[in-house]
Amino acid sequence: MRLAALVSGGKDSMLALHHAVWAGHEVAYLVAMMPEREDSWMFHVPNVHITPLIAEALGIPLVSRRTSGVREQEVEDLRAVLAELDVDGVVSGAVRSRYQRERIDRICEELGLVSYAPLWGRDELSILEELLEEGFKAIFVGVFAYGLDASWLGRELDEEAIKDLVALRERYGISLIGEGGEYETLVLDAPLYKARLEITDYEISWDGYTGVLKVKSARLVPKGA
Repeated sequence: MRLAALVSGGKDSMLALHHAVWAGHEVAYLVAMMPEREDSWMFHVPNVHITPLIAEALGIPLVSRRTSGVREQEVEDLRAVLAELDVDGVVSGAVRSRYQRERIDRICEELGLVSYAPLWGRDELSILEELLEEGFKAIFVGVFAYGLDASWLGRELDEEAIKDLVALRERYGISLIGEGGEYETLVLDAPLYKARLEITDYEISWDGYTGVLKVKSARLVPKGA
């Protein structure tokens, strides 16, 4: 199929995109929705402005659009974007969020498109383990739950981080993959990236309970450099 991939720069959307390509589909477009509000119901906010660099790293055209971030209106904003594209379906990184999945499914049904969610219903730990096994490099750029303090901002998602997330799940009941909004990530390198992202400047905001690492500037550098 010829697909449009919904991307935010985070691990789930990037892994779903890779699954689509590995399954033999053509990802013709990346679609990044940029909410005007920080409390968007549908779309991730931290560092979505980096998606043009990610598109360049992947060599896939990017279609980006501002969206109100208002519940349901942002769904219509996404529908308007997808209606303009010559694709057969849409790939998303939805895993357990019925809110997100049901709305993407509805848009696709209305437009006659296939909704492709290769991670849907998967075990959360297996997703994190696959990211490491396949060579993804991601960092935490937003933390919004008990147990996730400022030290997590900029931390790499590695085996030690996964162990700590498992411990936090046992103590606080968080989602291992942040499906409940506990954290956000940014993928700096992945198998399909032709070059990796290097952050050259950033700022951290922390209010004592939650925080965000905002990338102020970044560049693409050759892999291995």
